Amino acid sequence: MHIAIAGNIGCGKTTLTNMLAKHYGWEPRFEAVSYNPYLEDYYHDIPRWSFNMEIFFLKERFKDILEISQTDKTIIQDRSIYEGVYVFAANNYRMGHLSERDYKAYMELFELMTDIVKYPDLMIYLRASIPHLVSNIQKRGRNYEQAIQLDYLKGLNSLYERFIYNEYKGRVLTIDVDNMDYEHNPQDFKQITEKVDALVYGLFPL
Repeated sequence: MHIAIAGNIGCGKTTLTNMLAKHYGWEPRFEAVSYNPYLEDYYHDIPRWSFNMEIFFLKERFKDILEISQTDKTIIQDRSIYEGVYVFAANNYRMGHLSERDYKAYMELFELMTDIVKYPDLMIYLRASIPHLVSNIQKRGRNYEQAIQLDYLKGLNSLYERFIYNEYKGRVLTIDVDNMDYEHNPQDFKQITEKVDALVYGLFPL
């Protein structure tokens, strides 16, 4: 079984992935950290190298989803190939960093890839407002995140909403996290696990 956690930067994906993995005995899966041959060039000239960067990420994420499809274990994944495409690559396109021609070729390649794999059995979407995201980003204090602009987060949030409710065809559980603290409040975490239990282990399981 394949469970994916989706949501904007600072929504709490990694924390919930680890907590659910521990609670259910699932295997957590995070984006592979490997040498990226385009990273340095990308930050020197984003429009020139965006297509190369997105193709590299697409290739890495496709490898991940193939590995997940071939295991008998239940995998819980922090960010899936679908977010990489419908949110982050789409944002690069919207910002003018990808040309119409390159974006069309990229999307055609993605569609060919996903023809041979299936959607996660369940995607858990952590829906969060901009103030909640900003608060979490400030709390965790990662230097490279402190320069993120509000407009960038707002743009990603709008793309996440479009992705989840208009483009994604798999099964989704939406969790509004603004008034939750599942990391420190057991009752909040229990609310989430009860919903997951109903979908995964209930009368009509996945």
